[in-house]
Amino acid sequence: MSAPNAQLPQSPRSPQPVQAPPGYGWAIFVLLAVAGLFYVKWFPYYHRAFTAESTHSIGKSILMGSAASAPAPSLNAALDYALAYGRAIWQAMVLGLLLGSGIQALLPVQWVARVLGQRGFGSVAAGGLLSVPGMMCTCCAAPVVAGLRARNASTGGAIAFWLGNSVLNPATLVFMGFVLGWQWSALRLVLGVLLVFGLGWLANRLVTPQEASAADDRLALLARQQAEGGNVFVRWARIFTRMAVRLVPEYIVLVLLLGAARAWLFPHIGPDVTSSIGWIVAFAVAGMLFVIPTAGEVPIIQAMLALGMGVGPAGALLMTLPPVSVPSLAMLAGSFSPRVLALVAGVVVLFGIVSGLAALALGLGAA
Repeated sequence: MSAPNAQLPQSPRSPQPVQAPPGYGWAIFVLLAVAGLFYVKWFPYYHRAFTAESTHSIGKSILMGSAASAPAPSLNAALDYALAYGRAIWQAMVLGLLLGSGIQALLPVQWVARVLGQRGFGSVAAGGLLSVPGMMCTCCAAPVVAGLRARNASTGGAIAFWLGNSVLNPATLVFMGFVLGWQWSALRLVLGVLLVFGLGWLANRLVTPQEASAADDRLALLARQQAEGGNVFVRWARIFTRMAVRLVPEYIVLVLLLGAARAWLFPHIGPDVTSSIGWIVAFAVAGMLFVIPTAGEVPIIQAMLALGMGVGPAGALLMTLPPVSVPSLAMLAGSFSPRVLALVAGVVVLFGIVSGLAALALGLGAA
């Protein structure tokens, strides 16, 4: 497993003990997770599903609205997209930071390692299953993944949790069925399961003996450090602040840049964007790089199909828009090695190409 801070301290002095979570740490964390997800995700999405059923729409494309092309690169284009995206995700981002820091302040080190720290398929399965109720976009899930990695979650388990939040999102599958057609949901579910659990398994298989040894040493050190002392809420606030200061500024900058670059990543949309392999590959790469809120791919694909774009590029976006983006990859650069992040990005693009070809072969179209 590759993780930051895996090196043992070089100082001969004993490490200062950090606070062990009190007995009520579990209760606080579970209450936060359930209440936060209910308020930010479950309750709004429940009502949104009825809207999707009755109107066959969940809103306009955040990428370019009803226009045939994104606005030209400019400061206004950057600000407009960042504001629209920020309004859609800010609550989930705050919740992600609270959960990511809460994992480190409230939960025992041994629990994360026991459930998600093994290097077999079990941790991958656990990570994927735990991601399903989260339903977060890739960037909002990133702070939680960072918290899991800081507490020695395996590479594969953390990746399965990260990608599963968006790719296996049950609300998005429901929206997709009502808006695009249930065949799109079925394609997403089949390929999503293969992506989440297959990539997690592969990532764990690629852990080197040196990385595994360093992870074991880090777990032993964290267990020794977990002694009584300090105030759990002060520690939680400190970790939250540190994560926010480290992750949020770069995130905002990258969202602004991508908002300005929409016209370069997604040129004019229309019948000239065919289902050729060139367009499928191009849209698979663009979708992997771009950032969207949860379920944002549904109105984007709907709008593009309505403008006459081929189903091949639309199928590529189905699998590449949600799971990763430039901001989420940057946010987790301190939690995974460059080799692992390159693997994730490359496999997501590959699945996008497969999805585009499958959509074409199955004759999918707008609902």
